[in-house]
Amino acid sequence: MFRKIILLTALFTFLPAYSFEIHHESIRALYERINPAIVSVDTQLNDGVSCGTGCIIDNNGTILTSAHIIEDGKDIIVTMSNGEDYKANILKKFDKNKDIVLLKISVPYPLKTVKLGDSSKIKVGDSVLAIGNPFGFNGTLTKGIISRIDYFKNRIQTDAAINPGSSGGPLLNTHGEIIGINQAIYNPDNNISNIGIGFATPVNLIKEYMAEENE
Repeated sequence: MFRKIILLTALFTFLPAYSFEIHHESIRALYERINPAIVSVDTQLNDGVSCGTGCIIDNNGTILTSAHIIEDGKDIIVTMSNGEDYKANILKKFDKNKDIVLLKISVPYPLKTVKLGDSSKIKVGDSVLAIGNPFGFNGTLTKGIISRIDYFKNRIQTDAAINPGSSGGPLLNTHGEIIGINQAIYNPDNNISNIGIGFATPVNLIKEYMAEENE
């Protein structure tokens, strides 16, 4: 499942603009608002369990996540932030190379959601947050910046800590909007832990996939 790229001062008068972005909403308040819309996604494989993260994007139970989490799996189980478990069905699976899937769970009450943002507005140096389930540690929050934007390969590079189990989770701007779906980490030495180079699929690309499928 995991390969080389794994499928998670001196004082100045003027400081960089992104230093102030995080104060739009405190990190704690943002986490408390968004985390109820973040779930863990587990599926049974022939040789074990594949674990990842998902984002609830509408209150009737539609979940956006990475397709490689559930590939060749069965009995997809979604665990909410409150510990409730639900069996999920595949609502829409996109082209294999897109690594995006929509799941659906049936819950007898409206769910908290996380908003899809606009990845066309991001810049290198912007502050970002990631919420996921690395190594099964559910609801883990990490902070970093956008380190690079690869327009050719359509991916966002970040130093926010992403590890196995973070796949499918959100890369968030400081307004709490999804600007990318965390997908992989760079792994040059076959060590599956984070070394500060992670990648996310830009959310605008995902919105394009979803719009194409609905045409």
